[in-house]
Amino acid sequence: MSRFADRGKLLLTYAILVLLTFISLYPALWIVLSSLKEGNSLYSDTLIPHEMTLAHYRDLFETTMYPRWFLNTLKVAVCSTVLGTFLLLISAYAISRYRFVGRKATLKAFLVLQMFPGFMAMIAIFVMLNAIGLLDSHGALILVYSSGSIIANMFVAKGFFDTIPRSLEDAARIDGASHMKVFLAVIVPLSTPMLTYASLMIFNGAFVDFIFADLILRTEEKRTLAVGLYKMVSQRNSTEFTLFASGAVLVAVPVTLLFLFLQRYLVEGLTAGATKG
Repeated sequence: MSRFADRGKLLLTYAILVLLTFISLYPALWIVLSSLKEGNSLYSDTLIPHEMTLAHYRDLFETTMYPRWFLNTLKVAVCSTVLGTFLLLISAYAISRYRFVGRKATLKAFLVLQMFPGFMAMIAIFVMLNAIGLLDSHGALILVYSSGSIIANMFVAKGFFDTIPRSLEDAARIDGASHMKVFLAVIVPLSTPMLTYASLMIFNGAFVDFIFADLILRTEEKRTLAVGLYKMVSQRNSTEFTLFASGAVLVAVPVTLLFLFLQRYLVEGLTAGATKG
């Protein structure tokens, strides 16, 4: 009886996993198939359209400013990733390796800030950016995304640095390496999994963000993909829903490829700072 009970539990587990997988993949499959439908409506009697077309993808580049929006988004995401990863690297390493006045208070501040969603500070950030003249600029997005990444990834990065033995740094210093040489030649190469994870998180957050970008950007030429696609279908007389679906599919391509290509480093970076050894 116990064997049949175990098999029953195993089959139930597999059934639940299959159901959850279908629920997770159905929205993405619906968007992809909707982008291939003829006409402008997203709704039909069947999930798979009777006739498929790639005309919406061609119209996306010919009739909208999608290429400009894509380049704007890529610029903001890449710059935010580079700057945010650099700031996270030096700040997390300093907190992990050095003991200074206010270190514990800084860690507590990071912990408290993680408890609040970022959009709660948007009004204050908007006022600050307006005061220094950075509204309607990509620099404002890069500044906010890169600085916010420190708060979001600080404990993962610090936990990773805590796992790196200090004896490696001591051995390098005995051989005559300076602090900068130790950091660049020893710490940074060993931090590749964590840096990959943090970079992916920063890139993904900047690439798909809508709320803050919609608050800051004003002109159509400076819009990012999320804002541009939303504005395209938010007008009262807009019927370009299949065009929106094709744009949404193309938005997911760069992020999906990055996650698939760097999946191994992503898992290592996510779990490396979980325990201290």
